[in-house]
Amino acid sequence: MTSSPALQARLAIREGRHIGPTHGLAPGFVQCNLVIVRQPLAYDFLVYCQRNPRACPVLEITDPGDPEPRRLAAGADLRSDLPKYAVYRQGRRMGDETRITHLWEPGLVSFLIGSGISFDQALERAGVPTHQHRWVLRTTLPTVPAGPFRGPLIVTMRWLTPAQAIVATQVTARFPWNHGAPLHIGDPAAIGADLAHPLHGLPVGTIPSEYVPCFWACGVTPQAAAEAAGIDLMITHAPAHGFISDLKSDEICLP
Repeated sequence: MTSSPALQARLAIREGRHIGPTHGLAPGFVQCNLVIVRQPLAYDFLVYCQRNPRACPVLEITDPGDPEPRRLAAGADLRSDLPKYAVYRQGRRMGDETRITHLWEPGLVSFLIGSGISFDQALERAGVPTHQHRWVLRTTLPTVPAGPFRGPLIVTMRWLTPAQAIVATQVTARFPWNHGAPLHIGDPAAIGADLAHPLHGLPVGTIPSEYVPCFWACGVTPQAAAEAAGIDLMITHAPAHGFISDLKSDEICLP
């Protein structure tokens, strides 16, 4: 029996055959952002997600100490099936890891959060290109705090033509579990987007006149919350290095 593209991608990552970003891997399957915290902070983080659903649409929460996301990808291992992990201690990002088996603890709880990469295939079908002109940026928009979690909203910016921006808004509005429609279109300064210091992508220069910047809420937002909270340990996906689930994007979108 032939394995699915999602399983093939996870195995390539687990075996070290793919070490880069996950954009373009297993098109049509839901990709997820990852957040792992110790059990005493799991409730506060769940409330943070509930209060900030555009940035943190939760698709699955694992049992404490269990690295297997049984609903989204039975048999997968969240300790090894992402190409790169970011590790935060006391709010500071330490060195990235290609697997986190050696960091695993019995009380760790994993949250899988929808990712905008999941609607790339739908955008491509509608004639909106997804392979270039995208960045992950900080903004000055605050998130709604919960417990120690607080901080700015992180966004994904894409440059699109005006016609593409209209289509992209219509298409992505069908994917509320993967951040939904853009939260802002137009002047980056209106949301305080930091173009000079992207979290992913090269520094942004002058925006060409034929493009309009479009901004979606981003699942990297919890990483900014970890920095602001200064919590003792949070493990996340490195930006653009997500978890590929077995769930098909077209199965969790609106008609």
